[in-house]
Amino acid sequence: MSITSNLPNSALPQADMPLLDRDHSLLAFNERVLDWAKRAEVPLLERLRYLCIVSSNLDELFEVRADMHLAAYKNKDQKGLYTTQSFEDLYTNTGKLVAEQYALYNDVLLPSLRKQGIRILSHGDRNEAQRKWVQQYFEREVRPLLVPVGLDPAHPFPQVANKSLNFIVQLSGKDAFGRANDIAIVKVPRVLPRVIRLPEKVTEKGVSLVLLSSVIRAHLAQLFPGREVGQFSQFRVTRNSDLSVDEEEVENLRTALRRGLQHRQYGQALRLEVSDSCSEHLYQFLLRQFKLPEVALFRVAGPVNLVRLSQLIDLVDKPELLFKPYQASFPLQMHQGASVFTRMQEGDILIHQPFESFDGVLALLREAVQDPSVLAIKQTIYRTGSDVVMMNLLREAVRQGKEVTVVVELKARFDEEANINWAEQLESVGAQVVYGVVGLKTHAKMLLVTRRDGKVLRRYGHLSTGNYNPRTARLYTDLSYLTCDARITADMDHLFSHLASHSRLHRMNKLWIAPFHLQRKMADKIHAVGMAAANGLPARVVAKMNSLTDPVLIQALIRAGQQGAQIDLIVRGACMLPAGVPGQTDNIRVRSIIGRFLEHSRVFYFEAGQVQDLYLSSADWMSRNMTRRIELSWPVTDPVLKRRIVDECLLAYLHDTRNAWTLGPDGKYHRVEKLGRKVQSAQALLMARYVDSSNPVR
Repeated sequence: MSITSNLPNSALPQADMPLLDRDHSLLAFNERVLDWAKRAEVPLLERLRYLCIVSSNLDELFEVRADMHLAAYKNKDQKGLYTTQSFEDLYTNTGKLVAEQYALYNDVLLPSLRKQGIRILSHGDRNEAQRKWVQQYFEREVRPLLVPVGLDPAHPFPQVANKSLNFIVQLSGKDAFGRANDIAIVKVPRVLPRVIRLPEKVTEKGVSLVLLSSVIRAHLAQLFPGREVGQFSQFRVTRNSDLSVDEEEVENLRTALRRGLQHRQYGQALRLEVSDSCSEHLYQFLLRQFKLPEVALFRVAGPVNLVRLSQLIDLVDKPELLFKPYQASFPLQMHQGASVFTRMQEGDILIHQPFESFDGVLALLREAVQDPSVLAIKQTIYRTGSDVVMMNLLREAVRQGKEVTVVVELKARFDEEANINWAEQLESVGAQVVYGVVGLKTHAKMLLVTRRDGKVLRRYGHLSTGNYNPRTARLYTDLSYLTCDARITADMDHLFSHLASHSRLHRMNKLWIAPFHLQRKMADKIHAVGMAAANGLPARVVAKMNSLTDPVLIQALIRAGQQGAQIDLIVRGACMLPAGVPGQTDNIRVRSIIGRFLEHSRVFYFEAGQVQDLYLSSADWMSRNMTRRIELSWPVTDPVLKRRIVDECLLAYLHDTRNAWTLGPDGKYHRVEKLGRKVQSAQALLMARYVDSSNPVR
């Protein structure tokens, strides 16, 4: 099963080399996502969706990463990872990407939408009937929810929530009390839709839409009777959104997090967005209020929140402007209606999502809930979102008399509230709910069922590279692994006991667990590959992950490459390893695949002489995953499943010539040249493979 390579070897090992900047690597990832919005062959509404995804990603970048840069800027730090220069570079480069987004939106996507009969009408574009309808909509749906605040000593600048839409207005004349307060703020509630479709009776042809910001802008004067509205602008502030809770100092983590959620919307301001027509007087006023330097100002040529334009996609009934629907096949190794337990007794099962459906995992849980021979169910929960299917099954299991233990990660960023709610609901029906280990996030994905098979108790396990979330299982590429291997399931049981009781972790048989030994085990495997290369033996690493930012593993890869090992890394997002640098990383190649589905599976292949090992994992090669989270990795030993994973998750992506980007010695990503070969997309090939293998054909 060797993944062969005949590329040349490099010289002897050298000292550690400097790494690439993580945040700029994240920006480069978003440039690759934006490329999908630029592609004329991509369905038009999907291009708009990719544009919105980039904005969402940039929001998160500021919410969780920018505070360290801003602190360095304010403290005038000139040394270390975060400096005055790093702040200016991050904001300047982000500004260039944002400008590119709005140019694409205004110059390409909006004209293309108009050609398809989809028009976003400004006030000047609306005819008399449309203006009348918008006026009535404003009076009926919008105005009752707006409370303009005129600023004076009794009315200071209001609290402005993270990423909310607001207007700043300059007024002339005097208020009802004869005072000349000239600045007012209008906060727009989040409950209002940002895109509104006009009814057919006032639409000449096609689809006509208006943006909420345009509706409010056209009627600002009505909010200030007796005053004259002068300059104005919409604005939006992005704030630090990392929840900080000292777990050692709180008695109830759930209660502390719920309190923290109330304050998340009002963290430190990190970025200010205004309309490009905003006057200097107004944006300087806002910068002072939010205590931001001018480099943190983004003047945009359009709505200040492109993310909310994704609502437009749901308002337009034009399936021809979307990707052709893909219906995942039921897992090929399983049979609908047949016992999952019986099938697992015959051998391990692999489910490749989203090409195969998450229904296979739900089938295991459903059978466990209904089977009277099942005594206990244990599961980790990291991100379930708002989907109720799995939670309802767990609650039903309690009602059926099963012992149900659920490890809920309350600190899953941006899913904290949903997870707190699920934890409370599960506790209310009698499930045993625990919250993992103080100071560590439980990111491991595992489900363990204990069943009485005749006179013995047998465990059935599910391990996954992705979350127990039926929605994202349709959008993310992940691997689910079902096994009743006694050594793996015993390890899973020991880990659940550790998470619940905080007792010393039992010696593992086959699982590698972070933060205990996962990083060391992975580094040892890389070292063994390097030693094999130094001794003239076949030596190969092929690793697929979301991010590569852990310096320990990066330097291990660099040293193995310098010993002559051939290394291919398939890294979707941030990668700090400088690949292809002459004399240093000649033997290391990094590629990124951006496709219709979000690449999310973690697969690690090591070849050292005659030893060829394959591991799956919940963890990326990031420092936080290795040292600050509960993660797991497990070996795949079944030769058929190993071959399948290598073919589908590694080789297919190494040969992708449609959606692949390679990291060059200059630290920049470059589209893979086709060089006359047949263009090949790994995701398209896998979709076709599973369509051909399923019944009925879709």
